Amino acid sequence: QQHLAESGGGSVQAGGSLRLSCAASGYTYSTYCRGWFRQAPGKEREGVATIDGDGLITYADSVKGRFTISRDSARNLLYLQMNSLQPEDTAVYYCATSQKYCDGLGEDVLNYWSQETQVTVSS
Repeated sequence: QQHLAESGGGSVQAGGSLRLSCAASGYTYSTYCRGWFRQAPGKEREGVATIDGDGLITYADSVKGRFTISRDSARNLLYLQMNSLQPEDTAVYYCATSQKYCDGLGEDVLNYWSQETQVTVSS
């Protein structure tokens, strides 16, 4: 089992920045795919960014150029730097991991999930 603890959410004005962090504990060996997902009110959960063990990164078109995913594998940490935030980025955010290869932004391969963290961007 792997436990994911997410932190860094909050409220900002449009154009601001936030950094989400995700710390993994427990059975972290062979973690390969790591990613960030979000769910806005009334919408389905969507992939924001994923990074696999080889460093291959996939971003949702809506966040390209604004968000940056990174990892510190040695410390089992995952980050999401969010710049130029817009009201449409308002959502609850999750980090997720898997021992499987990433499938783009698909969430079916992710089997460990964090609790949700609220990100609110006001105009």
